[in-house]
Amino acid sequence: MRKFLMSLLMAGSLLAGGIGAALADDASAPAATAPAAASPTEQAAAPAAAPAASAPADASAAAAASDAAPAAPTAPFSLDSSKINSGDTAWMLTSTALVLFMTIPGLALFYGGMVRKKNVLATLMQSFAITCVVTVVWTVVGYSLAFTPGSSFLGGFSRLMLHGMNYIKGDKATTLTVSHLAPTIPETVYFVYQMTFAIITPALITGAFADRMKFSAMLVFMTLWSIIVYSPIAHMVWEPSGWLASAGILDFAGGTVVHINAGIAGLVCCLVLGKRVGYGREVMAPHNLTLTLMGAAMLWVGWFGFNAGSAVAADGRAGFAMLVTQVATACAALGWMFAEWIAKGKPSVLGIASGAVAGLVAITPASGFVGVTGSLVIGVAAGVICFWSATWLKGKLGYDDSLDAFGVHCIGGIIGALLTGVFAVKDIGGADGSIVLQAKGVLTTLIYSGVVSYVLLKVIDMVMGLRVTEEEEREGLDVILHGERVE
Repeated sequence: MRKFLMSLLMAGSLLAGGIGAALADDASAPAATAPAAASPTEQAAAPAAAPAASAPADASAAAAASDAAPAAPTAPFSLDSSKINSGDTAWMLTSTALVLFMTIPGLALFYGGMVRKKNVLATLMQSFAITCVVTVVWTVVGYSLAFTPGSSFLGGFSRLMLHGMNYIKGDKATTLTVSHLAPTIPETVYFVYQMTFAIITPALITGAFADRMKFSAMLVFMTLWSIIVYSPIAHMVWEPSGWLASAGILDFAGGTVVHINAGIAGLVCCLVLGKRVGYGREVMAPHNLTLTLMGAAMLWVGWFGFNAGSAVAADGRAGFAMLVTQVATACAALGWMFAEWIAKGKPSVLGIASGAVAGLVAITPASGFVGVTGSLVIGVAAGVICFWSATWLKGKLGYDDSLDAFGVHCIGGIIGALLTGVFAVKDIGGADGSIVLQAKGVLTTLIYSGVVSYVLLKVIDMVMGLRVTEEEEREGLDVILHGERVE
């Protein structure tokens, strides 16, 4: 494992050097020309075309008219409130609540039921505290670094402390700001919607190091990770000028930004912290699978806001994203269930719940790009392969990924990202898929997130220590860290 981490570190150094060179090129080169085919987000941001002339004089006149058309906005801007679409806004308000529901209570219960009884409150506390911390971080700097123009790898500071984001009610007209990525809804709604993604991503990581990390160290790590890892990855993938976005990477709702990003960070966490005391020798069965199944159900319901909400509109694409999300999730749950039934003789509650989450993860990057056939294949592949990774692969390599954050989220995210390149339907998403381009996005996320997470963890360990003592771990984190226990 040490060799594995050193390889990641070396690869990350090479990547960092490449990023630095690219940034220097960006600073010295003239402005890049627009890509030949606009992304769906850019198309949505473009103003409506003027009505066609009944009889244009000639092709040159039409070309001149086209040249005179205003360019699509490339940064947040002010708009008359009458231009806001109430249907889109209502759907995005609903989607925002659904995605927050995924973390608290959904993920908190899903993880809380899988740990031992002596650690359940500490596990629930992690999701709740991360929700609070990331809310503040995202408000102060995270949103600006992720979703404003800047370099190819990081946004600027124009929205630092949400400076410039406003709603001004006047006597004759009301104005407000909108994001260039979501021009039909208020920027405040888009800001909070993206905040819920920034919240759940670090919360997912906690499943990898459950039962053994200091609460104080966890808070410091998640604060820094949100700024240094999450925001740059989100900018590169989702901001139109970002490095991966401009290359044509397809990630509709967060396969790379959320799941691969969190999953590889989780693997690094469990490798740096080491195995739980008694791992492989003592029984560490989940203390309450009722909570886990309830949490999985909440994740499933909330995920419609995650995927269908990423259309940023109440339209047909949102409906199709909802459809393929449901189909893929059901297929993955059945795939895991039957694989476990064949391998172990019985289908378990934990298995079908984990399979459903694997399907939700895998369909996330593809949900706005694939049809029903793609969703069926992605779902089955995610269920079977994630079962293999959470059982055989983990046992073979010997790492202690407590709640399978890597096995489900990173592996599931990779499956979904790569198969998006295979099954993308241009009529649905407006883009052709490329497995080579998708692999570029996967590798960039794995290397950047893995290396930076490793560096952050080692620095925090040197400064304040990462792990509770063996005696404290045996006593249980609920009492040791929070002075409470479940009776």
